[in-house]
Amino acid sequence: MNRIRCSVAVCLAVLQLACCAAPDGRPLEASLSVTPATLNEPWAVDWWMPRHEKKLAEARALGKSAEIVFIGDSITHGWEDRGPEVWERYYKPLHGLALGFSGDRTENVLWRLQHGEVDGIAPKVAVLMIGTNNTGHRQEDPKTTAAGIRRDIEELRQRLPATKILLLAIFPRGETADDPLRRINEQVNGIIAGFADNRQVYFLNINQEFLTADGKLSKDIMPDLLHPNRKGYEIWARAMAPELKRLMAAPN
Repeated sequence: MNRIRCSVAVCLAVLQLACCAAPDGRPLEASLSVTPATLNEPWAVDWWMPRHEKKLAEARALGKSAEIVFIGDSITHGWEDRGPEVWERYYKPLHGLALGFSGDRTENVLWRLQHGEVDGIAPKVAVLMIGTNNTGHRQEDPKTTAAGIRRDIEELRQRLPATKILLLAIFPRGETADDPLRRINEQVNGIIAGFADNRQVYFLNINQEFLTADGKLSKDIMPDLLHPNRKGYEIWARAMAPELKRLMAAPN
């Protein structure tokens, strides 16, 4: 009987939480994207925090030699297991640091930034792409995801005041232009393009490089229609190279 009562109480608490508002009056979902949190998905709990600790050690080892840092989710994480050869050619000479964590949403990036992942480094450029898990996992209002991205930018600017931030449009997903999640991402991209001040924050949309003329995403580039393969990482690096070269050469 006690177990039944406990289960009922837990269910009622979850329902209450789902229906309540954040302290500032916004719907709770709207506050999640800007509230720092670890990734507590069951499939991630065993590796997420150890990876964070590993990345802290990498950042300490690189120190001021790191000229570029990539921050994001599984797409950025993939530089290490799907695009390492491309990374070796383009970013290892720059002592690049890859801070991509599979499954991360804007609030998880915020937590990581607040817990030391860019401390002790002073890269010329920070490449930020995040949001596809906000839209895919929660199918958030695009304004909510954009608010989370803005909060990540604010944290980066505070912690890396001399670093230029290259904000990338969220990559396309789904086979066709009318894929629901791709459409949400494109709405987010339309908002975050306005975050660029072209002094410290710059916006770059290379999404057309991944698509055919009729807007289709090929499995030859992203086999699961979300994550690039080696060919996709080559496309990413080449498409970003001119803007990255310009920002790397610009004075602080």
